[in-house]
Amino acid sequence: MTKAKEKGGKIVSVDPRFTRTSSKADVYASLRSGTDIAFMGGMINYALENNLIHREYVAEYTNASFIVKKDFEFNDGLFSGYDEATRKYDKTKWAFETDEEGNPKKDKTLTHPRSVFQLMRKHFSRYDVDSVIAVTGTPKEDYLKVCETFCSTSKIGKSGTIMYAMGTTQHTVGTQNVRAFGIIQLLLGNIGLPGGGINAMRGESNVQGSTDFALLYHLLPGYVGAPTAIPEHATLEGYNTKETPSGGYWSNKPKFLVSMLKAWYGPNATKDNEFGYQYLPKGNKNYSHINLFNAMYKGELEGAFLFGTNPVVGGPNAGKEKEALSKLKWLVAVDLWETETSAFWQEEAGSDPSKIGTEVFLLPAASSYEKEGSVSNSSRWMQYRWKAIDPKGESLADLEIIHMLVKNIKGLYKNESSAAAKQINALYWNYGEGHHPDIDLVAKEINGYDLTTGQLLKGFGDLKDDGTTSSGNWIYSGFYPEEGKNRSKNRDNKDTGGGNFLNWAYAWPANRRILYNRASADPSGKPWSDKKAVIWWDESQKKWTGNDIPDFKPTVAPADAGGTNPFIMINGGVGGLFAPTLNDGPFPEHYEPFESPVKNAFSSQEINPAVVIIEGEFNLKGDSKKYPIVGTTYRVSEHWQSGSMTRNQEWLSELAGHMYIEMSEELAKEKGIKNKDKIIVSSARGDIKAYAMVTKRFKPHMMNGKKVHQVGMLGTLAIKVRNRGYSKPLNTSYRGCKHDNP
Repeated sequence: MTKAKEKGGKIVSVDPRFTRTSSKADVYASLRSGTDIAFMGGMINYALENNLIHREYVAEYTNASFIVKKDFEFNDGLFSGYDEATRKYDKTKWAFETDEEGNPKKDKTLTHPRSVFQLMRKHFSRYDVDSVIAVTGTPKEDYLKVCETFCSTSKIGKSGTIMYAMGTTQHTVGTQNVRAFGIIQLLLGNIGLPGGGINAMRGESNVQGSTDFALLYHLLPGYVGAPTAIPEHATLEGYNTKETPSGGYWSNKPKFLVSMLKAWYGPNATKDNEFGYQYLPKGNKNYSHINLFNAMYKGELEGAFLFGTNPVVGGPNAGKEKEALSKLKWLVAVDLWETETSAFWQEEAGSDPSKIGTEVFLLPAASSYEKEGSVSNSSRWMQYRWKAIDPKGESLADLEIIHMLVKNIKGLYKNESSAAAKQINALYWNYGEGHHPDIDLVAKEINGYDLTTGQLLKGFGDLKDDGTTSSGNWIYSGFYPEEGKNRSKNRDNKDTGGGNFLNWAYAWPANRRILYNRASADPSGKPWSDKKAVIWWDESQKKWTGNDIPDFKPTVAPADAGGTNPFIMINGGVGGLFAPTLNDGPFPEHYEPFESPVKNAFSSQEINPAVVIIEGEFNLKGDSKKYPIVGTTYRVSEHWQSGSMTRNQEWLSELAGHMYIEMSEELAKEKGIKNKDKIIVSSARGDIKAYAMVTKRFKPHMMNGKKVHQVGMLGTLAIKVRNRGYSKPLNTSYRGCKHDNP
């Protein structure tokens, strides 16, 4: 960012706290946590009202022209089709009008009153500047400066990117927060261009790779939805019928799924068992983080594996999560060293070991420097990392730990015939003998094979649904082709044009660096701007060429069917300003956070009406009168994630030696708190001790004449702060993992 600034670029920082990034920004605006949609909704309205949109891009490359059926309505915070009893929407009420062939009806003039464009304009007209800042608490001058600066990127030859972290997604409206980013970027024409897009700043070097490979409970590798216990998913045919769209590249989902099953079950994946589909578990549980620990707490789970995670420090309800662990029969913690989670049962951790029946196994794992393998960054670049040093002590790489576990588990079930045994025995595990699997065989399995020839595939376009191809993850197919080496090891740092460095590492899919890059050129195939050129149509060669891999078949001419559809993954091929498939609405709408001390100014719906509310002790709600202060959480470079690594590093521990709470000078004065005072911060879920950091980085927000304070910390929401004047120092024995940070 600072390099871009040196070349004339502008940095806009929007954050509840004046951060180190804010100090480098050209424009800074504060906002109250949980008001992102109001903030972005106002910017969308600003762009529309001031005609600061890339109109041709919007008309041609988004669904702005689509006509929505008369069933669609929006009243007082609710979209049509809402069922209060189930807290769910009937999304058929949000459908598009279609012609006799099933294609959406369009009005490219964008004037039809039920066009997406006009419905969007009406929806966000409520987000005028004064209404927005009354909710966000942003100073009006700062807010207008943000809108003016960022919306200027709609001009031909300019582009702007939005970078966000977990402050956007970890909300009851997290999906719609990102949707709001998508809408403004589509209106400004910033998707598919260099310097554009929406970029998640991951908290760890391989978060992108871990989600690609099914870190999330409801997905299989490559973002293929996991089957569930619904009747339609009982068979492979039923799953494919329900989950495969009629258009867009996801229409190939059956090929991705069958090829993945062939990679997992090998010769045991046959037509008789639907290529192994019958081996897949099909549950009905929502095992997202809180639900998972709630299930442990209620005794519904007997055991758990925790790889490199420390929920007793980092969980959203850490105290209850610690109790939940005590309900398990067994726990396997795989980590670099003992953490608060693996030691939750110990007396020094505040537990009574005699009352805890959980058998805990701690498996020492190798750090990233002590093993080899790939990581994928936020740009989807899969980069191989070679081992720097040998692992310490008895620690092993995760791949080795999993390899040994599976081989031993398969051995235990070898002579059994139960349902569980059939699944485990069917698993094809062919990565070499002994404790050390051949990582090259794992990489090749991910890439995939033509099973009729035994050769490695050259890309996901070769995948089939008839059992003749395999691929552990379709989006990575092509990184290890038959004729070449592991392309994630590529290290040619010469710019191949447009800053794309096509010979450095491998970017999924197909080594493409900019997704939806068809949108970088106008409908005729000519770049919108020569200095922002990515790909273009070469009439003499009858194909697309340029500085990147075209994000579609390169011989599809602009005049061909689909030749002007950049968003190939979406049914219809255009960007979704209106999203009729999301659970909580086709347009983003501001709702207050679950424990907000502020009433919703936009409707009578206080919280997201479609959000899943977890009942019971795992989701205790703080009363706004008792807990009137807003808390935001964040990381600092010296203290990362749950601190498992940083708190065991003596130099970093010296730099950030204590848990602290940042607060404004005004709040400190109200509470009689001085800098470095020892204080207690409380929520409905517990108390935490910390040191006060009185700072100018926070300011109270004035909203409709009401002062709302906000503090910054590492782990709670609705809170109150009080001065307790402690005389004893906090327990900060980092090497022993006793940091007082529940």
